[in-house]
Amino acid sequence: MKIHYLQHVPFEDLGMMEPVLAGGGHTLTSTKFYGPHELPSIHNLDWLIVMGGPMGVNDEAVYPWLTHEKKLIEAAVRHHKPVLGICLGAQLIAQVLGSRVHRNQHREIGWFDIETTRDIRTTLLSGVFPRRTRVFHWHGDTFDIPKGAVHIAKSEACANQGFIFENRVIGFQFHLESTLQTVQNLIINCGDELDGSAYVQSETKMLAEADFPGINNLMHRVLDVMTRQHAG
Repeated sequence: MKIHYLQHVPFEDLGMMEPVLAGGGHTLTSTKFYGPHELPSIHNLDWLIVMGGPMGVNDEAVYPWLTHEKKLIEAAVRHHKPVLGICLGAQLIAQVLGSRVHRNQHREIGWFDIETTRDIRTTLLSGVFPRRTRVFHWHGDTFDIPKGAVHIAKSEACANQGFIFENRVIGFQFHLESTLQTVQNLIINCGDELDGSAYVQSETKMLAEADFPGINNLMHRVLDVMTRQHAG
């Protein structure tokens, strides 16, 4: 498959997804908005991945490329392409699908449990997630579940942790792709957000509680299901 990913900042890349997808024989191309960039034709990709970033979905005045990015996401949905959005990527997809993106009551940074909903059983991710599992978070905003989408997960700090639309468009508020390097990069670049509030771990606690094999195994299973579901 021809997989194109959208990267917003140098320190939030594909993480462990890159070797998994490349090793699976897929062709990876990218648009990196922090340098000279060009968006592909929707007809030149089979699957779109939208990564995270510290900006907000409504920051077009500062990042005018957000307008063009949203149009590509909309085109991918309209052309029935599989789409995977992570953190900011999920928020962008939610907004494109007509939902509100807004400040969450709590900033959520570190390792916290998510709980899947019963409705996840009706989707392509049925059987992929345990009912409760600890994952990595780094966000202050959240999204409303788009109309027609299935609400798949929640956490104590954030009610809407994920959704699936038309069984091919997936939004995760949390991070399963993270590695030690990507988390260290977040700490370096966004460490000012570690404010000690209720759902924000310290750098020490965040690194001590890390379970990268656990979340990476989950992401590997998600990618496997998506590629098998949409192959050919």
